[in-house]
Amino acid sequence: MPGTVKAFENFDVEDDCKELRSSMKGLGTNEAKIINILGKRNLEQRLEISARFKTMYGKDLIGELKSELSSNFLRLCTNMLLTIPEFLAKEMKRAMKGGGTDEIALIEILVGLDNKGIQDLRHAYKLMFKNEVERDVVGETSGSFKKLAVSLLQGKRDESEEVDIELAKEDAEELFNAGINRFGTDESNREMPTGLFPNKLLTKRYEDKFNAILVTRSYRHLKMVFAEYKRRVRHELELDLKEILHWRRNNLAMQRTTDVTNAIINAEQQQQTKNQIASEDIEKSIKTEMTGDIELGFLSVVKKIKNCPTYFAEELYKSMKGLGTDDDQLIRIVVWRSEIDLVEIKGAFQSLYAKSLPEFIKEDTSGDFRTLLLLIVG
Repeated sequence: MPGTVKAFENFDVEDDCKELRSSMKGLGTNEAKIINILGKRNLEQRLEISARFKTMYGKDLIGELKSELSSNFLRLCTNMLLTIPEFLAKEMKRAMKGGGTDEIALIEILVGLDNKGIQDLRHAYKLMFKNEVERDVVGETSGSFKKLAVSLLQGKRDESEEVDIELAKEDAEELFNAGINRFGTDESNREMPTGLFPNKLLTKRYEDKFNAILVTRSYRHLKMVFAEYKRRVRHELELDLKEILHWRRNNLAMQRTTDVTNAIINAEQQQQTKNQIASEDIEKSIKTEMTGDIELGFLSVVKKIKNCPTYFAEELYKSMKGLGTDDDQLIRIVVWRSEIDLVEIKGAFQSLYAKSLPEFIKEDTSGDFRTLLLLIVG
């Protein structure tokens, strides 16, 4: 998948180092020179510049930038001079630093990496912070979200292209039986069939089953599972509807009480809920049955599997919508995906929001920070 940042054709590492040096020498800083170089070089070239700069001048380029720049522009520039594993390790550390934990950053990074990416992240984190990232995640998260994060950190997903249709059906059935089909009969009215009635608390078994399947199966396999899951829900919906109609016919013939009327109203309300579940597949089931961090976690996994560019387009939108901007998330996605799939992310963003990503960035940011972001995004 194409990115927006390409290798600069007439690249001359020594000339770039001289330009950067002159941009920070003396009074004032020439931000335009810095933007023009960092924004038009790919990561491999930027890393070469950083290494050569130290050789030529005996100073660390990131350190020099820190003494000359500030705020979001500084963070963007310095993050562009790290390898992707180093950058994401730094983001993981930031997400777990201080009084709270940035679960959005944690899950976004973990679902966005393949097995090799996870192992590279673990290695970089240990080198940079002298500790295992898994140990920090365990200490800073809790409950079902912690289990999901630790599972993803193992980097053991099946990455084969083969799909076992029968296994996909079995996985879909297991998710269905552990999830929305576990509710059975409404205890307040035992005679009234309720089927897929999502009004109970999520069980540990349901979370564990989702965790085991969503973290280990291949992307191609899981897309088949999601399709089978949706078919399974619709099939159950049809059976429930027949049962409810049969019950209504039998009971209305015998009595016309307020209880029956209320039961009918409840049945219709339940049926509306079922229709919503059937129309929005596994994502709707997760939203209906989960809350908090674990809902965020499983939804992120599912969305990334279903369509990676759309997932990151939605995350970019969230980083900029409403009052204020989540600059950390905006920087993270733009820098990380700039040489991977930012072209597709831009296309998905346009389709989802009828407005281009550059337009959003232009309206939501300012100054040199905005200028460099727009150069990267293209």
